[in-house]
Amino acid sequence: MSDMMNRTMKLRISSVLWVAMAGVLLSACSRSEAGAPDGADVADEIGARIVNVEVTPVAMGEFTGFIRVTGEVEALNDITIAAEETGRIVRFMARKGQRVGQGQEIAKLEDSFLAAQVGEARAAAQLAQEEWERQRQLWEEDSVGTELMYLQRKYQAEIATARLDQLTSRLERTVIRSPVDGVFDDNFLELGEMAVSGAPVVRVVSTDRVKVIAGVPERYARSVQRGDSVLVTFDIFPEREFSGRVNYVGASVEQSSRTFPIEILLNNPEGIMKPAMVANVRVQRERLSDVLVVPQHVVLRSADGYKVFVVTADNRPVAKARSVVLGPTSGNAVIIESGLDVGDLLVTVGQQLVDDGTRVRVVNRAEVGNVEGMD
Repeated sequence: MSDMMNRTMKLRISSVLWVAMAGVLLSACSRSEAGAPDGADVADEIGARIVNVEVTPVAMGEFTGFIRVTGEVEALNDITIAAEETGRIVRFMARKGQRVGQGQEIAKLEDSFLAAQVGEARAAAQLAQEEWERQRQLWEEDSVGTELMYLQRKYQAEIATARLDQLTSRLERTVIRSPVDGVFDDNFLELGEMAVSGAPVVRVVSTDRVKVIAGVPERYARSVQRGDSVLVTFDIFPEREFSGRVNYVGASVEQSSRTFPIEILLNNPEGIMKPAMVANVRVQRERLSDVLVVPQHVVLRSADGYKVFVVTADNRPVAKARSVVLGPTSGNAVIIESGLDVGDLLVTVGQQLVDDGTRVRVVNRAEVGNVEGMD
C-alpha cells in the first residue's frame, strides 16, 4: 500500500512539472512573436523560422542616367602677360592678389630713351607737315615749283607721321595692362629687374567663370553632345552642387587613356572653385519616364543571373524569389526591364537573410499600408 501511494505522488509531481514547463515555453514563444526586434528571426507556433523584413511597393517612376567621370578645374582666362618692349621694371601699379579690370595698368617699364625718341619724332613730323603745307599752297595756288617737289614734301610728311605713331605705340607698350577682368595672381620679375621683349612679367587669372575639363571613355562617344546637362560636385564641399552644360566635345580620342575631352563652363561668383581642383562630373546620359526603378542593393546575383525577393500576401506571408532582367543603372538606381510588376511588395531590408519560401514578418506595415494576410 505504501509503494502504491509513493508511485501515485511521483506521477502527480511529474504531471505538474510538465504542465509548468509547457506554460513557460508557450509564454516565451508568444513574447518572441509579438516583440522581436527588427531584423531578428522569430518562430511561429510550430517552431518555423520567421524573418523580419521591410518592403516597398513597386511603382513606376523616372530614371535619369549619368556618365560619371573625374575632371579638373581651369580658369576661363589664365593669361601670362609678356613684355612687348625691353626695359627695367620701375613700378608696379597693382598688388599681387588684387582684382584688376580690363585695360588697367599693372606694371611700368623704364621709358626715358623711347620718350626722347618720341619727342624727336614729334618735332620732325611737325616740321615735315609744315613744309608740305607750304609746298602744297605754292603748287596748287601759284603753280610754283614742280610736281616732284610737291610729292616729295607730301610723302616726307606722311613718313614722319608714321614714325611718330610707331614710337608712340612703343612708348605705350612700356605700360603692362591687364587684357581681361581678373586677379593679378603672380609676377615673374621683381622691381628693378630687366624685362626682355617676349619674356613673361605678370599673370592674370579670371575665375568669375571657370571651365571643368574631363575625359569621357570612348564607349560613350555617341552619348555625349554639346549642350548636355551636367552636375558637378567637389569632395571638399560635398554639400554644394553646380549645374552646367557641355560647352565643348573633343573630336579625337586620347590614345593612352582612350578618352575624349569635354569642357563644362560654370559660373563662379563666390570664387570657391579654384584652378586645379578635382571635380566629380556627372553628364546626363538619358532621361526615362514610366519605368520600374529599384535600389541596386536589393538586387542579388544568382547562378542564373539576378534576382530579387517579394512578399506574397498569402495566409502566411513568405518571401518569393523573382528572376529579373536589369536595364541601365545610375548611382544606386537600376531599371527592372522584366520580372517585377507594379504593386509587388519588394523586400528592401532583410533580402540577404531569406530564401525562396522563407516565412517573413513585415515590420513596416504602417508605412506600406495593411496587406491582406499579413495581420
